[in-house]
Parts: sequence; C-alpha cells; structure tokens
Amino acid sequence: MIALPAAAPAGVATAEGLNADLACFPTREQYRPLVASFRADGYEMCVDLCAVDYLTHPGRELPEGVAPERFEVVVNLLSLSKRQRVRIRVQVPENDSVVESLFGEYPGTEAMEREAYDLFGVVFSNHPDLTRILMPEDWEGHPLRKDYGIGRVPVQFKEAPGPR
Repeated sequence: MIALPAAAPAGVATAEGLNADLACFPTREQYRPLVASFRADGYEMCVDLCAVDYLTHPGRELPEGVAPERFEVVVNLLSLSKRQRVRIRVQVPENDSVVESLFGEYPGTEAMEREAYDLFGVVFSNHPDLTRILMPEDWEGHPLRKDYGIGRVPVQFKEAPGPR
C-alpha cells in the first residue's frame, strides 16, 4: 500500500483501497489540499469524479472517525509514472452539499463536476461554469437523488410509430 504525500494535510483517514492502492477519506476542508498534494506528488490524471447518494444505504463501511453523510464525492487519481491509483472519498452533508472544485488542479474535472451538480445537486465552489450539463436549464430537482420521484416525465421518442 502507498502512503500519503508528504504535503498532505494532517489527519486524513485512509484505508486499503478496493481496486486502488489507497483510499483516502478527507474532510471537506482537507479535500482540495489533499488532491493538490497528490497532483504535486506525480498523480497526472483525474480519471473520474462522481457523486453518490447513500440515502437508502447509510450503513456503508468507513474508517473509524469518518462520519457518514448522505452524499459522497468520489475522485479517482492515477499516476502513470508510478503505476499507482488513489481513490478519494469526501463526505458531503445533505443540508450543506458544497465542496471545492478541483478545476484548478485538474481542468478535465469541469464536466464531471457539472454532471454531479446537475444530477445530484452537489455544488462545487469556485467552478468556472457550474450550470446544468444534461438536464434542461429550467429542470427542477436532481434526477439521480434517491428521493427524486420516479416517472414524473413520460418518455417521448421522435418519429416513434403510434399505437396499432
């Protein structure tokens, strides 16, 4: 298992990763500085950034000292030169679902953060263009939240044959 970079914030909880060399569980305040320390330590790529809604699955495994929240932002970093992968999982509370944008460290996260915002309602502060990316601008709500109503909008297909 790999260690945290020397410049990582103190007190970041870690665990052995599943399909990653290391899993880190920073607080929201430690999140961006931790990612910046991995970037400086040679993690050239942010291969994925997504959000997860744990409304119906609150009993997930977390390291001691990490309080589960409804939302989680998951970031996967890759170092091609070191052949190492790191997963970062930051807990985001429902009543204040804001985390810092990683755009300054990894510009490729711009669209991934917009998707997490659009579908889950997680706000990324200091994002250059935090607008909807998949849903129409006038859409109300966030359709991948577990408490979002199912089937509110009928599916419509262009040029679909009518009833026979």
